[in-house]
Amino acid sequence: MIVKRRVDFLALLDKLIVLIVKIIMVDISRLDFNLATTFLALWEERSVSKAARRLSLSQSTISAALARLREAADDPLFVRTRKGMQPTPRAMAMAEPLQGGVALFQAAFSAATNFDPATSRQHFSVGMSDDFQIAIGPLIAKRLRAEAPRVSVTFRQANRHRVEALFEEGEIDFAVIAQPHVRSGLQQQEIGHSGYACLLDPAACNLTLPLTLEDYLTLPHILVSFSGREGIVDQVLRELGHSRQVQSALTHFSALPPFLIGTRAIATLPVHAAQTLAAVSGLTVCTPPIDLGEYSVSILWQRTGDNHWMRQIINDAFLEALPGLKNNHQG
Repeated sequence: MIVKRRVDFLALLDKLIVLIVKIIMVDISRLDFNLATTFLALWEERSVSKAARRLSLSQSTISAALARLREAADDPLFVRTRKGMQPTPRAMAMAEPLQGGVALFQAAFSAATNFDPATSRQHFSVGMSDDFQIAIGPLIAKRLRAEAPRVSVTFRQANRHRVEALFEEGEIDFAVIAQPHVRSGLQQQEIGHSGYACLLDPAACNLTLPLTLEDYLTLPHILVSFSGREGIVDQVLRELGHSRQVQSALTHFSALPPFLIGTRAIATLPVHAAQTLAAVSGLTVCTPPIDLGEYSVSILWQRTGDNHWMRQIINDAFLEALPGLKNNHQG
């Protein structure tokens, strides 16, 4: 009797294992592409309501899809907090593979309907700080008018501190960022380097170029900084044992000309912005008397929302703004 009961138990265990495998296979077969898009919407929006709006679905539909995802992954995936739906480690591990899979799926279908700039009515949102808006924004708009008259673009204020949140909120499609800190899920392409230049009204400052360190330290400075307190100039001068007199502090480069025209003052800013502002204001660009170095500039985008044509337009605009980077400084 004991032997017979053991044989029956082993047979039952074998049947149970087969049943579990079948259940797992059925569960996997029930997963569909919509669950992947729902996961990515939640990953990028961090909100059930925002994901629902983004996918044009009801919140109950998104909640039901999330329940299916949780059951399939055997993990909560997204946990509600004061800051929104925060991903679990399991969700973080799933995000990049799903983004890659969705991108391949979309590419397979978009190959037959290539983007046609001449007829497209697509709208793009590009994030960049206003020094890039000044220098390359008009060049981008000019290309669109010539090659894609029905395509429109919005330039959003962005920098490396805010760019990740803007992508996650679905506010931008691309970003032009200096020395970005890229997270998983964002794609990056370095498009060049920029540096720094000084902008001033030489006649109002009563000096001749080239600019000396003594003149630079004597002149009142107009600071443009994200924090509004100090910038790279202050850091470099501090290392050299010097300091400058900051007369006014701004947060936007586009506001500089009225502070400098006819005024004994100087500003130090990215050279691409300095050249553009000088061209429209009559101010003069010159080389700083201290070495401020250069920095890399990159385009960022999400793998699931790439448009190669628009990315190339942004890249070309930056390269067009670069000629003279080394040659247009006086002194």
